[in-house]
Amino acid sequence: MNVQIDPHTLERIIERGATEDEIRDVIENGHPVSARHGRLAKAKVYDYKQERHGRYYEQKRVEVIYVVENDMVITVTAYVFYGRWE
Repeated sequence: MNVQIDPHTLERIIERGATEDEIRDVIENGHPVSARHGRLAKAKVYDYKQERHGRYYEQKRVEVIYVVENDMVITVTAYVFYGRWE
């Protein structure tokens, strides 16, 4: 399935600390999570082991909200959470 990353999503991932490759990886290999308004979502945890805004984090969780139209995945937005998940 083709993936179209919306310009809004690109802006958000730059602000939030994710990459375009991670967005594609989450869509292809992440696990489904709940989303609202008839949208779909997937998430994946990555090792991070570095500082962000003066605090050290072991991992980051990237969550992508998207829709599917005509066999095309179109991203709506992406969130990045920092912390530790097991």
